Amino acid sequence: MQALLPYLQAAQILVSILLVALILMQARGTGFAAGYAADSSIHRTRRGVERMVFQLTIVVGVVFVLLSILSVLAPRFEA
Repeated sequence: MQALLPYLQAAQILVSILLVALILMQARGTGFAAGYAADSSIHRTRRGVERMVFQLTIVVGVVFVLLSILSVLAPRFEA
């Protein structure tokens, strides 16, 4: 399992870059402060590409967490 560690780390770096890019692609004004704006009575739903980017961000975040857990646990399974 120790031989897989460099590949896990490389995958984690690539997934983290993708996760940052997906987060930055999301529309402005949808964050925490948007709920306290003066016109907060408007309810928007995500549609099309915006919804796909949102769902992909969640999937990539879960993959990042799983890779992080695997890279921590990998050295413990040495032969």
